[in-house]
Amino acid sequence: MPEQTIAQPQLRLLIVEDSEDDAMLLLQRFRSAGYTVQYQRVDNDPDMRDALQSSAWDAVLSDHRMPSFDANAALTLMQSLNCDLPFIIVSGVIDEETAIAAMRAGAHDYLSKDKLDRLVPAVERELREASNRAERRTAQEAVRDSEARYRTIATNLPGMVFQLRLDKDQPVLTYASEGCTLLLDLDPEQVCADASLFTRMIEADDRARLEAALLRSRRDDSTVNWDGRIRFASGEIKWINMRAALRHDAAGERLWEGIMSNVTHSKRTEAELRDSREQLRELQLHLERVREEERERIARDIHDVLGGNLVAIKIEASLLEAKLESDPQALRARVRSIAQLTDDAISTSGRVARELRPGILKEFGLPAAVECQAEDFSQRTGLPCHCVEMDYDAQVTEDASIAMFRVFQEALTNIAKHARASYIEVSMSREGGTLLLRIRDDGRGIEPGDLNKPKSFGLRGMRERMASLGGSAQIGPCAEGGTEIVLRTPLLQETASESSH
Repeated sequence: MPEQTIAQPQLRLLIVEDSEDDAMLLLQRFRSAGYTVQYQRVDNDPDMRDALQSSAWDAVLSDHRMPSFDANAALTLMQSLNCDLPFIIVSGVIDEETAIAAMRAGAHDYLSKDKLDRLVPAVERELREASNRAERRTAQEAVRDSEARYRTIATNLPGMVFQLRLDKDQPVLTYASEGCTLLLDLDPEQVCADASLFTRMIEADDRARLEAALLRSRRDDSTVNWDGRIRFASGEIKWINMRAALRHDAAGERLWEGIMSNVTHSKRTEAELRDSREQLRELQLHLERVREEERERIARDIHDVLGGNLVAIKIEASLLEAKLESDPQALRARVRSIAQLTDDAISTSGRVARELRPGILKEFGLPAAVECQAEDFSQRTGLPCHCVEMDYDAQVTEDASIAMFRVFQEALTNIAKHARASYIEVSMSREGGTLLLRIRDDGRGIEPGDLNKPKSFGLRGMRERMASLGGSAQIGPCAEGGTEIVLRTPLLQETASESSH
């Protein structure tokens, strides 16, 4: 097999020497050691400056004293050009004091031309040191770039970047970015020097929650997400949000690092939204009460006035029929027809009055009103609606009773229109301090998408009406087919107490 040729290591040397023979002597040492050497010899300032600026070198070997140049001037020139190269003085005559001064000035080694055995090892050692210095410079530059990027990001974040630790279970800020001034109206140095400046600003109950969140994070090794209020000397209150991740430093101490931001605007918006919703809920309740009062008035007028007039008409028709002679059959038939129409009108006015405001709801309560409505519905539509289990002792507020009854009416109407059902089952029971009204049918069922259709006002109205009273309306398919509607509303306190025993 042909022998493999091993590539010789390359070495680029800048030799500061006025003697070509002495330069060749140095080169021979490296070539004997197996190096392929590229070199340039210079013996004055301009030539050396040009060589350093135009080419890349691995090391500089310099004679100590030459007619127009010396090692000290060569070293100063190399340093002025920021060239970090091994600089080794190789001289025939140099005293120890001069050599030590050159080393202090930045030379890496000095050798005598009579003892060149150390030349190659010295250059190899300094090449390794130069490589290590270059790696350290690269790493330091990377760290500086990273710190500069971090400072730029931290400065421009809409908040304060921070680091904190726990000292006797109390939060202590160990770092705060420039955003501290805008967020806390304190200098970062101030808040890090005196931990109490920050903790005293936090409202007492919020401070307790922060300490609990940090202890929980330390126990579970989890992140922190805390909202709290800080109070300034002027009395102004600001909401801040703290998000931080837990890590361990080199000594094993737990540190939290994250960002604090001003969330006052969003908190005020949330509060305004809650207030707006509460006002809408109160308005809805007021409108429902006004509507129910109007229905009650209309129902009373229908029942008392119209119903009374219809009864009077029926009595008059009966008296008229009794006075007619027996022969005119047509007149008697007409009178009986009037009486039948009057009976139908009385029945219809009674049903309308009950639907507007069922008196049974006020007199006998929700369970009885539901049963009565179910019976009326069955008679009117021919669709069986059975109440299989009714809790007659459960009591709810009048508003909740009316709302649940109206939703029950709406549910029956929806079933009659859309369900294609042949049977409806109704039950009422207590569960966990709430009253449950369950309505099931065996119809075609309901799909999840049906609940979110833009024009599903009936289903949406059920949920909103129950929610406005602290209850709920759950609508979904039954396991055995059909649809189930479950209405929930809070029981009165005494009824809830009974159900818990």
